[in-house]
Amino acid sequence: MTALFAPRLRPLNPRKSAVLSVLDVGGAKVVCLIVRLVPMERGATLRGRTHRCKVLGVGHQRSRGVKAGAIVDLDAAESAIRLAVDAAERMAGVEVESVTVNMSGGRLASQMHAGKTSVSGGPIGDAETHAVLATAAQASESPGRIILHAIPKSFSLDGQRGVADPRGMVGEELAADLSICSCDSAAVRNLMLAIERCHLRVSAIVASPYAAGLATLVDDEAELGAALIDFGGGATTLAAFVGGRLVYVDAIPVGGHHVTMDVARGLSVSLADAERLKTMHGACVASPMDERETISIHRVGDDMDRPTQIAKSELVRIIRPRVEEILELARDRLSRAGQSAQAGRQLILTGGASQLAGLPDLTRAIVSPQARMGRPLGVEGLPESAKSPAFATSVGLMVYPQVAALEHTSNQDAVARSDNQDDGYVTRVRRWLKQSF
Repeated sequence: MTALFAPRLRPLNPRKSAVLSVLDVGGAKVVCLIVRLVPMERGATLRGRTHRCKVLGVGHQRSRGVKAGAIVDLDAAESAIRLAVDAAERMAGVEVESVTVNMSGGRLASQMHAGKTSVSGGPIGDAETHAVLATAAQASESPGRIILHAIPKSFSLDGQRGVADPRGMVGEELAADLSICSCDSAAVRNLMLAIERCHLRVSAIVASPYAAGLATLVDDEAELGAALIDFGGGATTLAAFVGGRLVYVDAIPVGGHHVTMDVARGLSVSLADAERLKTMHGACVASPMDERETISIHRVGDDMDRPTQIAKSELVRIIRPRVEEILELARDRLSRAGQSAQAGRQLILTGGASQLAGLPDLTRAIVSPQARMGRPLGVEGLPESAKSPAFATSVGLMVYPQVAALEHTSNQDAVARSDNQDDGYVTRVRRWLKQSF
């Protein structure tokens, strides 16, 4: 039995343009972007990108049927996806057939696996490189889990570590360290099913924090080591990059929606009013003016014509404990994974919930003194409302095809892509589900 891989993209030709559609299915919103990728010269800060991204169409809807990054109501999720895709299609004048989608639920996790293989002593080629990576991937096999990403971190040849690319070199024993990102197969199947019911094909599935990192990190940060915290509506996801490669992902099933719930319970207001209060007046760091500044609220069951006045400090006292809990969990996860020393030097904050006032300051106090907000980089055509940390994952899905070729895929996947490219969509989906599950 071989390790199970999620659907993979074909390598993107660095000299050709392409039109790509991406779908960000989150706990707070569903976003569809249609983008044209145009070849470009490598930049100074974004050297890893081969194409310039120009947005042609944007569609977004309030998320429904999604909890903690996983599908919990298939009909509601399908409806939200249909509306977002339809809006993007109308704006771009393009019909969407396939999408690259994110995954933030399904108990995202990562491990580092090593593999070894003997070589003939002659020049190492693609076959030997693939064999050692397949050995490492096989070690990650786990029932009920599916591999989203398998990224080679480094190779060693006859004990010489730090080999970036062994092809063409000679030796007797080739070893590799492979970073494996996986999630529950049931979460993948339900996400694919919701999209397939919209008559769309899933071309690839990308871990949400990986996509957010691709959109917000400059190359030097990823090379020297950086960690990312993506504050979503239903979950907070983590990623760490070292040597320009993803080395760690994790997920905490607590996000911005839990802050909203705390406000609703603490002030006895509706969820809609709690979200408005959090967005317009919320903060997680107190200021001297909070005691004197008042906010009008309508408690559930009270006379709507007679709002209640509360001090802003009361709202801050409700919000801060939950945000501190999320940050402390993120700090502890990074520390236990061994990423705090090397990747914690620079910390990037993304996601819609990261825009809460005072969050960067609180993060510097709890997690890392070198924290900054992460906004999408190097994309043209985004409306002003989308140039925020809330759209980092959406933009990262557009960047992902430019780095997808760095990942290891199974021989079975490669054969399936070449042999079945002319098959019908339903036939391809049925074959993939049969092979994987």
